[in-house]
Amino acid sequence: MPITDILTENARLYGDEVCLVELNPELQELSRRVTWKEYELVERDSAPNRHRREITWREFDETANQIANLLLSRGIGKGNKVAILLMNCLEWLPIYFGVLRSGAVAVPMNYRYAADEIKYCLDLSESDVLIFGPEFIGRVEAICDDIPHVRIKFFVGDSCPTFAESCERLMVHCLPTNPNIPLTEEDDAAIYFSSGTTGFPKAILHNHMSLTWSCKVEQKHHGQKRGDCFLCIPPLYHTGAKMHWFGSFLAGSKAVLLRGVKPKWIIQAVSDEQCTIVWLLVPWAQDILDAIDRGEINLADYKLDQWRLMHIGAQPVPPSLIRRWKEKFPNHQYDTNYGLSESIGPGCVHLGVENIHKVGAIGIPGYGWEAKIVDENGQDTPQGQVGELIVKGPGVMTCYYRDEAATRASLKDGWLYTGDMAQQDEDGFIFLVDRKKDVIITGGENLYPVQIENFIRAHNSVKDVAVIGLPHDRLGEIAAAIVEVKEGFTLTEDELNKFCEGLPRYKRPRKIIFAGIPRNPTGKIEKPVLRKRYCGESVVKTQIEK
Repeated sequence: MPITDILTENARLYGDEVCLVELNPELQELSRRVTWKEYELVERDSAPNRHRREITWREFDETANQIANLLLSRGIGKGNKVAILLMNCLEWLPIYFGVLRSGAVAVPMNYRYAADEIKYCLDLSESDVLIFGPEFIGRVEAICDDIPHVRIKFFVGDSCPTFAESCERLMVHCLPTNPNIPLTEEDDAAIYFSSGTTGFPKAILHNHMSLTWSCKVEQKHHGQKRGDCFLCIPPLYHTGAKMHWFGSFLAGSKAVLLRGVKPKWIIQAVSDEQCTIVWLLVPWAQDILDAIDRGEINLADYKLDQWRLMHIGAQPVPPSLIRRWKEKFPNHQYDTNYGLSESIGPGCVHLGVENIHKVGAIGIPGYGWEAKIVDENGQDTPQGQVGELIVKGPGVMTCYYRDEAATRASLKDGWLYTGDMAQQDEDGFIFLVDRKKDVIITGGENLYPVQIENFIRAHNSVKDVAVIGLPHDRLGEIAAAIVEVKEGFTLTEDELNKFCEGLPRYKRPRKIIFAGIPRNPTGKIEKPVLRKRYCGESVVKTQIEK
């Protein structure tokens, strides 16, 4: 069935129940800083509570219908593309489902994109409509004359710019009833963009079956029930956040959209909203633990007994991090989720809450999925040998939109070639080794940066680490570790070199750089940024031990 049918059913069964809450702690903190005299000038009854907003399932459904009817009134439906450029907000998901209800294809866009990247993605996806928020007025205005195919621009928010139309003002005149556009599982539903970690992003096309299957996989893995409450922090334009929410969506349970990643904000939201499931990225989990260690967070001050599951995805997870987490939260279930935008986000491989003894692995094939590790010829590798991870299942993308060559390279006989290097242990658990393109070849030896990063991250003073290859005139490449030190800690190059003696000699980083680690909104290390920053210099001639 199309994914929009789930929303119809939730509105019918649970119409008056709250389904989405938006929290903006930064606005709340700003309001607390208002002086007494300034506060008296504010008419409290007329000023909306902007730091916490909520909607019911019926309001969600009716708003989606209004969006769908607005698009249809402008001739937008099947065959059209509607780009969504919004920060996480209460309007995001109803707009997304409204686009789907119209029969058009939703095109979520990265809110970090610069103007030229927005234009690139609008052009690549052949978007006819752009729905955007106030944070993007300048960027959209800068490219207005260069995107003539985007014939409709709807603005979400106050003070609509002159080059766009107010979405809210137009929606008032649209019926809140379902337009009942015929949809099937095979119909195109959404275009997601790859993270762009190896260059400009690719446009990934999914149909309704992919989205619906993602709902089933997530609920199967994490057992969302009506009484659960999911805390959603990552950006909704990315498959990771949305597809984890899909489990709650299928269960008809509440979700909280938190705008901000400060440790105190996360813990406070879990406590205030009685969240039971939280999906974190590695840096956020580490920041929470560090804040607890520094005494900035006293867990006894919060209501956290209901919190049953913390899970992580989007990147390899250091076992040392989970050991620390279980020390602070011994009653939590834990899961690791692996996926790609090409496999409709998380779940094609997952650890499983019952397999915490295998922390470090990304897990086993997810519900309804197959996975195997192959060599360069597509043949199965022997157990324990490194090869490329490939996956197969109902959530595999339809294609890379308008890129037949890339599609042929990634999709072969129904298998999606992930580009991730992995190996399997004797129990069938898959361990991610690294991205195929990130492998460092030094003196003929293959080095997998993730293995080195996991080792260094176990040092008590290390907050984050990224290992990249630097050019070398004799060995071709050497491993360089960019290391970010925890706040309040010190670490010298000699101390870290001594620590790295625990690694085999050929795996030890030959250069150490103390600096910050750039990550994208989905938590992935931006290695192209680091390579440009550190490899753009003259060829490194570090003294190498023979």
